[in-house]
Amino acid sequence: MLRSDPVDGFSLAYERHGSGAPVVLLHGWPGDHGDWREVVARLDGGADVVVPDLRGFGESDKHPRDPSQAYSAAGQAASVIGLVAELGLGPAVIAGYDVGSRVAQEVARSHPEAVRALVLAPPLPGAGDRVLSADAQREFWYQHFHRLGMIEDIIDGRPLAVRAYLEHFWSHWSGPGFMPSAAELDRLTVLYGAPGAFVASIGWYRAGAGTIARSLGEQAAASDERIAVPTTVLWPEHDPLFPAAWSDRLDEFFSSVALQPLPGAGHFSPLEASERFARWVQAAL
Repeated sequence: MLRSDPVDGFSLAYERHGSGAPVVLLHGWPGDHGDWREVVARLDGGADVVVPDLRGFGESDKHPRDPSQAYSAAGQAASVIGLVAELGLGPAVIAGYDVGSRVAQEVARSHPEAVRALVLAPPLPGAGDRVLSADAQREFWYQHFHRLGMIEDIIDGRPLAVRAYLEHFWSHWSGPGFMPSAAELDRLTVLYGAPGAFVASIGWYRAGAGTIARSLGEQAAASDERIAVPTTVLWPEHDPLFPAAWSDRLDEFFSSVALQPLPGAGHFSPLEASERFARWVQAAL
């Protein structure tokens, strides 16, 4: 892994593959840059692909700071923008899912000159108060849980608890027939199981950047405030967190957006639909 120059005291670990037009791939929770391994393999040789661990994840820096600043969407985006500038990548195609999707959107909103195009999987804006439905609350309980102090007492620094917790989400959020290998879960457990690592990974939620807080506060954007860069949204069929019905308001937040369904895929779309994800990234180059 390579390391970036620090931004706000955070250095990002990242991999770089291939050559050509620049692509930045942003992972989700509970994963790391390895979420993109299948997409990277399909892009290798045809693009300059940079895959970082976000702040607080994987081998990137983890600092016990106020999460409302350090691990917010703006904080995470600052590190990505710094990496793009440091490597001279802009404008780049930026792809993201889960946390990485929100960070990519923040990069495009605050520094559109650094972004050639976005390729995104949920979450996307537009859920609104549907996030309070009974079905949604059965899924989003973990975002409330992550803001409780008991995390430090019952999960953080306890590898067996961390592995069981991660395995629940990797199995429950995935589509039919997909489950990471035991070796991959073991690898993630090493990363998330070190003292302080799990707490750092949930700084995103403690910053109020999770789906519930964001959805309840969002308003349809004025035409001149919408994300202007060309955007492709890939929406999985079997994502229990983000029903396809929630894709109906994308035009209220993006000036140029195309919606593409991902039949058969669950939440972990870069792994579950890697060929299709890579194809849409290539189309944006």
